[in-house]
Amino acid sequence: MGAGKTTVGKALAAELGVPFYDLDWYITMRYRRSVPEIFAERGEEGFRELERRMLHEAAEFENIVLSCGGGTPCFFDNMEYMNSLADTVYLKATPDVLAMHLRMGKGKRPLLEGKSPEELEAYIQESLAGREKFYNQAKFTLDVSLLDSSVKIQESVRLIREKLNI
Repeated sequence: MGAGKTTVGKALAAELGVPFYDLDWYITMRYRRSVPEIFAERGEEGFRELERRMLHEAAEFENIVLSCGGGTPCFFDNMEYMNSLADTVYLKATPDVLAMHLRMGKGKRPLLEGKSPEELEAYIQESLAGREKFYNQAKFTLDVSLLDSSVKIQESVRLIREKLNI
């Protein structure tokens, strides 16, 4: 959350001339329910199973850029599956950069509402500690600095294209 997956993913897809998909958005469109609604109805286990099925469905599309939720790589064999089909990129940032991105972001994030800056950073550090072992399995890692301008976003896209040879 806050690494710039959607921002960078959309910019990369636009530059490559291919469709961009966000897995959470795809789930929302297919099931006509928001991710929080699905969590409330099915619980995390039910959501993660649905997420896995939708990941497999979206992976059948050709020539796309897919942005996955922060938890997607951490369940089942999702990371191994993604690596078997595509080039995967971990957009890595420090907790303070992630916190700044989240504060700059326009969208509401229920998990973060009401958190002080210190609580936000603690939450991010805790989340990364549990998830980074999965993220580090991506084929490529790109350290992202503060994505506060179109120039920095385009530089990230350039670096991804360079790493992926595309």
